[in-house]
Amino acid sequence: MSYTALYRKFRPQEFEDVKGQDHIVTTLKNQIKADRIGHAYLFCGTRGTGKTTIAKIFAKAVNCEHPVDGSPCGECPTCKAIAAGSSMNVIEIDAASNNGVDNIRQIREEVEYRPTEGKYKVYIIDEVHMLSIGAFNALLKTLEEPPSYVIFILATTEAHKIPITILSRCQRYDFRRISIDTIAGRLTYLMEKEQVNVEERAIRYIAKAADGSMRDALSLLDQCIAFYLGQELTYEKVLETLGAVDTEVFSRLLRQILDKNVTGAIQVIDGMVIEGREMGQFVTDFTWYLRNLLLVQSSDNMEDVLDISADNLALLKEEAEMVDPEILMRYIRIFSELSNQIKYATQKRILIEINVIKLCKPEMEKDYTSLIDRVDSLEKKLEKGVVVAQSQSPRQGSEVTASEEIAKMELPKAIPEDVKQIIGNWKGILSQLTGITKTYLNKAVPTLGPNNCLLLVFEDPNAYEYISENRSECQDSLKMMIAERIGKEVELQVKQNDTGHASEEIYPDLRQLINFEIEEDDF
Repeated sequence: MSYTALYRKFRPQEFEDVKGQDHIVTTLKNQIKADRIGHAYLFCGTRGTGKTTIAKIFAKAVNCEHPVDGSPCGECPTCKAIAAGSSMNVIEIDAASNNGVDNIRQIREEVEYRPTEGKYKVYIIDEVHMLSIGAFNALLKTLEEPPSYVIFILATTEAHKIPITILSRCQRYDFRRISIDTIAGRLTYLMEKEQVNVEERAIRYIAKAADGSMRDALSLLDQCIAFYLGQELTYEKVLETLGAVDTEVFSRLLRQILDKNVTGAIQVIDGMVIEGREMGQFVTDFTWYLRNLLLVQSSDNMEDVLDISADNLALLKEEAEMVDPEILMRYIRIFSELSNQIKYATQKRILIEINVIKLCKPEMEKDYTSLIDRVDSLEKKLEKGVVVAQSQSPRQGSEVTASEEIAKMELPKAIPEDVKQIIGNWKGILSQLTGITKTYLNKAVPTLGPNNCLLLVFEDPNAYEYISENRSECQDSLKMMIAERIGKEVELQVKQNDTGHASEEIYPDLRQLINFEIEEDDF
């Protein structure tokens, strides 16, 4: 006899065997016991959570000759025929390959005939969201007023694609992702029946990797058992079979990133590639590792939420103290974006290496969290006696001694009176502007430019581009508002900060310096 996969061999045959969907099982059993059976059901939820399984059990239960507490007996001829797939009363349809109007018209013709045996004809339409618009319209009338002996069960992983007219005619049941504890308990029970020795830690890793899907968990376990047939299945063997990465590797990679050691980080990735680890799974697991670090930082009582061993929890707590939450959130954002990109990438390793370099070099980005990472990096270098010098581009930067400060634009000893008046009225001047002009000008750093003109420095490239390209609408409007306030026209220039450093490091902000650090002379 040919081998049967675990998920097929141990598919539940009665409601009591279904795990993790108690809210649905209880409702359906009560309907059967009270004879309050609906005519149309919609089962929604992610893959492998039991939608088709419960649909088949429900079909057996409503036709069973001797139901027990709302569950099929499994012994009567009707139950056996449905379980064997030979019953004419239960019709399974795959909407992915039977999604046309003609397929639905055939159903409409068939429902006119009563069942040859049993009480109900049950139509189970899997992946119902794949039906065409015409097919949905053809199904609509039959779904609304079917004969009393017909039950429709529609199953889908994407309920948002189903027309509202169909949804309103069905009882909707949302299947939950099955918890790690529930999956692990089921796998342990089945392995005892199969007489296979599996380490508890290995069971829990497979349960976690299944991502809430019992079928995926059984398939992964089947794969691991086949690879190490006749041997005890350990945690390390599961990692080897699935191409997964142990948390110790994540710890080494994180420490290289925190040290801004690009070479060391790339070597860690190279080691995973040589060992044959699956790169897409690595990205997902490392993102979860970073998430766990963030949770450890957020609360002291995360043992139950994290579901990890005491040793790994102690290591997480140690590493959580090494990185700021804002920097950690930047890492999570970058790797979350990477997990979407890597699905369709042909060169996954290169894509991962680019993003790891981005983590090591926050100057490659110019958002808020990257700025925090850059400041943190500079502070650590200052503690060691070095800082990064100003350069024409980030790639030309070099390390110098702390005595050599970043070059900063010097102000004259006196500030022109008209500039002082502008800065004193800056908020009032901007308040007279409207729309996107006002928003972008609020982002500018006002400082002194060539020949003591008013220079506006922009960190945001979008703001600079808009203000410079719309001169008549933006700059001329601002000059007119200034003239109305101080009674004279001034020269105005705009500039984008492309030095690789924060604007205030290079260009003194007159709003903070005037009347404080600079001596005022009368003109």
